[in-house]
Amino acid sequence: MKVAVLDITGKDTGRKVELSNEVFAIEPNDHAIYLDVKQYLANQRQGTHKAKERAEIAGSTRKIKKQKGTGTARAGSIKSGVFRGGGRMFGPRPRSYSFKLNKNLKRLARKSALSIQAKDSNLVVIEDFDFESPKTKEFINVLKALDLETTKSLFVLGEENANVYLSSRNLKGTKVVNATGVNTYSVLNANKVIISESSLEGIQSNLSK
Repeated sequence: MKVAVLDITGKDTGRKVELSNEVFAIEPNDHAIYLDVKQYLANQRQGTHKAKERAEIAGSTRKIKKQKGTGTARAGSIKSGVFRGGGRMFGPRPRSYSFKLNKNLKRLARKSALSIQAKDSNLVVIEDFDFESPKTKEFINVLKALDLETTKSLFVLGEENANVYLSSRNLKGTKVVNATGVNTYSVLNANKVIISESSLEGIQSNLSK
């Protein structure tokens, strides 16, 4: 699959790059995508939720009424979960939501996500670019040139670029990552995936193993 290379002004450079069919043109595996996205979202959860149970509630431990003869259910402690102000029954406890997936499945999920975007013509390849200093205005000009002002976009760079990253940080609809930071969720969450020339080799070598 050949794709035209654009510059940051949105113009065709006249050059084309070859996208590997092993990465950008496979039959998507929906279940692999589901598991990888599920793991990504699970890893975002802090898991610090906590409710006090009856053993942790401050209060008297005396028996609040006699055992028999009241006509109501027996009750031994005001800290029971059936009373107002008592402990929470089976409440949430701190836990980790993360789980493991093998590397081959994660690799398949990412190839599936990229193949879906390529099939829908949502992949754009651009020349490598940089800014002299972090300026949001310059990044906005790039978005305007590529007609991405109102489009959720993912920029994939060949290596970490502090100036480009800092220039995009204040923009809600745009995310900038390097080739090793590409994940299934980010690819599918974007309406357009913009890949720099230098990142293509890294993406294809990482996912073709």
